[in-house]
Amino acid sequence: MTAATYAQGHDIDPAPFVRRDGKGAARLELAVKGMRCAGCMAKIEKGLKAIPGVEDARVNLSSAKLSVRWRDGRANADTIVNRVNELGFEAFPYDPDALIKHEDEEGRFLLRCLAVAGFAASNVMFLSISIWAGLDGEMGEATRAMLLWISGLIAVPAALYSGRPFFRSAFASLSRGRANMDVPISLAILLALGLSISETMLGGRSAYFDAAVSLPFLLLIGRYLDFLLRRKAREAARDLVVMQTVTATRFMPDGITEPVAPCDIALGDRLLIAPGERAAVDGMIECGEGEVDISLVTGESAPVRVKPGDTLRAGSLVQSHALTIRATARVEDSLVAEVVRLLEAGQQNRSRYVRLADKATALYVPLVHGAALSVFVGGVTLGVDVRTALTSAIALLIITCPCALGLAVPAVQIVATSRLFRRGLLVKSGDALERLAEADLAVFDKTGTLTFGRAVLTNAADVPAEVLEKAARLARASKHPLARALAQAAGAGPVAQDVREVAGEGLERKADGKRARLGRVDWVGACDKSDDGSSALWYCDGESAPVRFTFEDGLRGDAAETIAALRQRGLDVELLSGDRIAPVSAAALRSGIREWKAGVDPKQKVARLNDLRAHGRRTLMIGDGLNDAAALAVAHVSISPGTAADASQASADVVLLGESLAPIVEAIDVARAARRLVVENFAFAAVYNALAVPLAAFGLVTPLIAAVAMSASSLMVMANALRLTAKG
Repeated sequence: MTAATYAQGHDIDPAPFVRRDGKGAARLELAVKGMRCAGCMAKIEKGLKAIPGVEDARVNLSSAKLSVRWRDGRANADTIVNRVNELGFEAFPYDPDALIKHEDEEGRFLLRCLAVAGFAASNVMFLSISIWAGLDGEMGEATRAMLLWISGLIAVPAALYSGRPFFRSAFASLSRGRANMDVPISLAILLALGLSISETMLGGRSAYFDAAVSLPFLLLIGRYLDFLLRRKAREAARDLVVMQTVTATRFMPDGITEPVAPCDIALGDRLLIAPGERAAVDGMIECGEGEVDISLVTGESAPVRVKPGDTLRAGSLVQSHALTIRATARVEDSLVAEVVRLLEAGQQNRSRYVRLADKATALYVPLVHGAALSVFVGGVTLGVDVRTALTSAIALLIITCPCALGLAVPAVQIVATSRLFRRGLLVKSGDALERLAEADLAVFDKTGTLTFGRAVLTNAADVPAEVLEKAARLARASKHPLARALAQAAGAGPVAQDVREVAGEGLERKADGKRARLGRVDWVGACDKSDDGSSALWYCDGESAPVRFTFEDGLRGDAAETIAALRQRGLDVELLSGDRIAPVSAAALRSGIREWKAGVDPKQKVARLNDLRAHGRRTLMIGDGLNDAAALAVAHVSISPGTAADASQASADVVLLGESLAPIVEAIDVARAARRLVVENFAFAAVYNALAVPLAAFGLVTPLIAAVAMSASSLMVMANALRLTAKG
């Protein structure tokens, strides 16, 4: 196969997308379609590493990205792509926009299949009721035959269309020498159709068109839900990539500025960052000073004052004054790019998690195939006619069809996620509940997670009301975070006129020969000997003594109760924050967390979580900043507040919609209850199959009874899942 025809219609030559480092090493990033589980990842990586010259191959299931590195002269892009296709997958140069388009197409395809199956199932079941009711002789053969033909005209095209997701998956699995759960599903659909058509044409009394369309309809419900949840898990890295595509402003040699894409910024370029803009790359400040919000990057709760010579990290938000920086790193080497790499690595590790359904499938598929084949071959060997032996084998496939098994997890997930949504939690990952039930250590971020992430005036009661109101009149004229906190504490009121804001210093107003200032301690003319680590503004009016306003990032009201409740459920608790020691220690003390660490950057957070995993801990990470995105992906399971950065919300498994932390505790309880129900469903499916297989094998069950039993087993599984609602 040539590059021009590879990837099943994607006629894009991969060679131009290869990157070389000048030392004989080459790298290619590909998008891979068709991956569903950790087994698919392992198969691709093992297959590519077997190619001579390939040094490394890493697959990220969440982003569908494959990264391959090899030595030039021993392998090439065509070889890599062809091997992926030979393994039964579809590969083409990585393009996030193209992947989004493919995902949308897949979602619409599943939805169309579900709609067709639902339409057919409702109509065929309606006709089947009449057919079943007329089996005692009250319906004439001509009428019964007409109803069967009408059922067939509806069921055959509908089942063949709606069954395509299972047929494709089964064919791809068999072409790789494996058999997944979709193989017995496909066999059951096709054999039920074949036997029903044969019975209808020969005037027989048994046709099972209803089973042939009901089966894909019930299973497609779970398949579409799983698709929606998986798609949510792929949005984090894309949000970070968007942050890297914001246009920057670069100085030309003649001093004129020009817009430039971050990917075109070179080392040494001089960039202008206006107030309200974020730094696109890491750089050193050459001109300007003022305050910068780095909470998204490091978790620092208070704005940081910067000056020439200081380093500005990518993602930092300039607040008070324009800055000129000289780029010290390219966009691919910036902090945001590093977070992207850490995020993808974390998603890759997490996607290797093997769900309960996958474990059950590994046991179920060979047993069912072996039993059905044994019934057919054994019956023919013992002298039973081929039709009877085939009917018994089909009945076995239908009665043991993995409908109950396929619904065991989705049914519980639907009920559990609906209950949690009503409690203010949005579950975004298909296997998040399973991993949440296994968590034994909760790791909290501070700013925006354990706290509200915004400044709160703490000493309002110690300040005279008249002074507070005067200071608030100045504060209402500014958008500075501390000024807004002061104005909010004072409440609604008038705004001072003719206020001048001095960048990086504060607010000033002159009236009636007096000067009033609100801002930094030295600018106001005060002397601050306190060392409590809190943020502060000072106010001075005329000759009066300066007054200090102190601010803290307010702790969420139920933080201490939530920490205590988690401990009662057997979870240890840690606090990891990029903020300063003083506010971190204060937050830990007030919330009752004994283990804490301050000044932790994104790489250190990831390293800590990896170390915990190496020691057998299963961590629940709760964080909100850009600096938490990678840690959220690395953790065994993760939760992010609804006020978090987009990238953090996207990389988390669960989003906390309200301001209370209490729903986290309920999420643990619901997840553990859901896991018990899933295990019960699997146990029921196992007992059901253990009883059904011998009955079908000895011809004691017709396909009609098998279809009824199969539907009944599915209803039992769904009824068991509804117990979770009763517990809520």
